[in-house]
Amino acid sequence: MRLKDKIAIVTGGARGIGRAIAELFVREGAVVIMMDILPEGKAVAEAIVSSGGKAEFHAVSVTDKPAVASLFEQVNNRYGRIDILINNAGVTRDRTLEKMSEEEWDTVVEINLKGVFICTQAVIPYMKDNRWGRIVCAASNVGLRGNFGQTNYAATKAGIIAMCKTWTLELGKYGITANAVAPGPTMTDMVKQIPQEHLNVILESVPLKMVAEPEDIAYGYLYLASEEARFVSGTCLTIDGGMSR
Repeated sequence: MRLKDKIAIVTGGARGIGRAIAELFVREGAVVIMMDILPEGKAVAEAIVSSGGKAEFHAVSVTDKPAVASLFEQVNNRYGRIDILINNAGVTRDRTLEKMSEEEWDTVVEINLKGVFICTQAVIPYMKDNRWGRIVCAASNVGLRGNFGQTNYAATKAGIIAMCKTWTLELGKYGITANAVAPGPTMTDMVKQIPQEHLNVILESVPLKMVAEPEDIAYGYLYLASEEARFVSGTCLTIDGGMSR
């Protein structure tokens, strides 16, 4: 098992890619603490436990700094350390630049970017004490190439990549790595709602002519969270079927 007995926190773990990460990490031996404001996360954690895995669910928002700090302290006190932080939580509020409201901009920046800042800042003291840590953040290929109607989302995902590069410089001496994963189109609930004609247009831009399953992306997180990636930091692993070639 590649994550045997590691303590991993996964934000946005209730569904989609976050759920796939949580379930894969558990299969690889980790204890997974799932954070999400979606109540279905509780059922996901219960299903993991009933099948013999180790998981917890906590209804905590990544934007609630005191609640995040309290939860991380509880986790560290209970298990003696926090090994892995997966910053996966994120939202979209798509609209063209001319029509985008300030509220739509602020909501996406607050959750996608500030939430990553809050959670990472909270976990660092525990990882420094242990002199080992893996921080893996959800970027997007949109953060590399832009996308029509996603000024706010693209800005946050590009910012996440830049933050990981900065954290590599600041935290490397403590044995902590910081990396990003940039998925392309993935069969999450959001993508399933796209009309087939629009999905066909997306598929035309993917050289592999397919949409990823959440587990396809989760395996990238597994690699970056594992001991195998001990010399990988400050990078962005693109998993998008060749779109960002």
